[in-house]
Amino acid sequence: MNILFYLVPKSEVMYLYDDYSMRQAIEKMEYHKYSAVPMITRDGRYAGTLTEGDILWEMKRRGIINVYETEEIILKKMQRKRDNQPANVNCRIEDLVMTSMNQNFVPVIDDNGIFIGIVTRKSIIEYCYNQYRKYQSVS
Repeated sequence: MNILFYLVPKSEVMYLYDDYSMRQAIEKMEYHKYSAVPMITRDGRYAGTLTEGDILWEMKRRGIINVYETEEIILKKMQRKRDNQPANVNCRIEDLVMTSMNQNFVPVIDDNGIFIGIVTRKSIIEYCYNQYRKYQSVS
């Protein structure tokens, strides 16, 4: 089944622009209570994933103890541990199972690399559960 059936569209996703400051990211992530969020460029391309851990390690690396010191740090210049691997819009939900084992969400991009939304791990697990239930009722 195509992932569009499970897509949370960009208009409903909290994301960060890669030119935001670390402080803006901290405040947005705190407000929405997310531990990982997609980052995009101003022209809409998926640029990576920012996590709480990335922020904490960057603050430690720079010796920052005051959140006000994070106002001058631009997200795209930060070191990040890893980025959530994006999936193409034409991908099938079955193809995301292995990817979702290590990611809270899977960013979805179109053929031009433009970020169009996410598929949550919860949606992928729900799909798998429903497939399992179907299989159990047939056997």
